Amino acid sequence: MATITELRARRDVLGAQRASGVARVSYDGKTVDYRSVAEIDRAIEALDRDIAAAEGRRIVRQVRVMTAKGL
Repeated sequence: MATITELRARRDVLGAQRASGVARVSYDGKTVDYRSVAEIDRAIEALDRDIAAAEGRRIVRQVRVMTAKGL
């Protein structure tokens, strides 16, 4: 299991590459080619969950659905 510092470093690299539009990410001597921005986003979300778990907390996501009829 990677340390919190390593997980944060990976997340920072992914975020920087996503912002620059590059789909190839290299860290820890490994190179990963992502097929889409959505795939990078999912990798960042997974790292956020791993970081939260390592810190002993949970990420709570809430979705509020509102509907209206006959506007």
